[in-house]
Amino acid sequence: MKVDLNRSFAREKTPILYEDGRVLMLDQRLLPLEERWNLYSTTAEVAEAIKAMVIRGAPAIGCAAAMGLAAGARRLPDEPKAFERGFEELCQLMQAARPTAVNLGWAVSRQRDVVRRTMPEGIPAVRDALDRAALEVQREDIGFCKAMGRHGAALVPDGATILTHCNTGGLATAGYGTALGVIRAAHEAGKGITVLADETRPFLQGARLTAWELMQDGVDVTVITDNMAGALMQAGAVQCVVVGSDRIAANGDVANKIGTYSVAVLAEHHGIPFYVAAPRTTIDPAMPSGSEIPIEERPPREVTHMGDTRLVPPDCKVRNIAFDVTPARLVTAIITEIGVARAPYTESLARMMEAHFDPT
Repeated sequence: MKVDLNRSFAREKTPILYEDGRVLMLDQRLLPLEERWNLYSTTAEVAEAIKAMVIRGAPAIGCAAAMGLAAGARRLPDEPKAFERGFEELCQLMQAARPTAVNLGWAVSRQRDVVRRTMPEGIPAVRDALDRAALEVQREDIGFCKAMGRHGAALVPDGATILTHCNTGGLATAGYGTALGVIRAAHEAGKGITVLADETRPFLQGARLTAWELMQDGVDVTVITDNMAGALMQAGAVQCVVVGSDRIAANGDVANKIGTYSVAVLAEHHGIPFYVAAPRTTIDPAMPSGSEIPIEERPPREVTHMGDTRLVPPDCKVRNIAFDVTPARLVTAIITEIGVARAPYTESLARMMEAHFDPT
């Protein structure tokens, strides 16, 4: 891995780039104190970066997977059968990086299809097609996010205070954001919004990343601890909740960063709309309900330590479940690039999966 110091998120407006067969990622573990861009040349390096959360957020992980496979294909043998065997090994390696975000598997399947379609044209053509597909995944996601922002902003009242959880902005996508895309679009529309950003323990994506992004955009943001949300709702300080998702089941159950389910329960109790913003690539029609979504459990150290400082007694048992599932009955609406889906989600999401996306 190499480091490129000549980049900035403010200029690139994306956390990930693909150039000359190499993947360039903004190392989100170091934000907001340091902005460092790492350069990766192999599929294994990209998969490890995804696993280590150098990059995170379901759409961004999908982009990274597509780019990592394109980079890896450049280093495979030119003999067709050896190339196919090697590429399948790379796909399996990438697929195992993180289990919950469906966008990763979607991107791997998409690149597999590219190889299958273009193999008759020869290995050089396959490599070029993988490069083009990786960049297309990135371009598409930015278009999806901006469309989601337009649809979602219409749901946000003027002057609203919006609660959000985790980070769902340009850092979590190819650019612009899902839930933060809705917030960003409402701000750009002059709605005079303010944002409460849950800190999002244990990785602090809200405190470190969401606050950093919104401050760069001039959005009025306040960081709160995760356990403040109920008290602020009770006080009437929250008008709506907007979150993202890593996988949405066919029935509308939503897997998202741990703590989302708690926020949804609180929102229902206080009569506050709870919106989910995600591209259709995050919807998994093959997953009937959220009970079947694989839930990642991450290393205990993310809970036991803050940097090098231990917070938990030595030898104490720790759970670090990375995601939870919010039942569809708690979700007011799901915002996609196509439009806004409402219950019954089995029907509305199925219609959305069949619809044509018009970027205008």
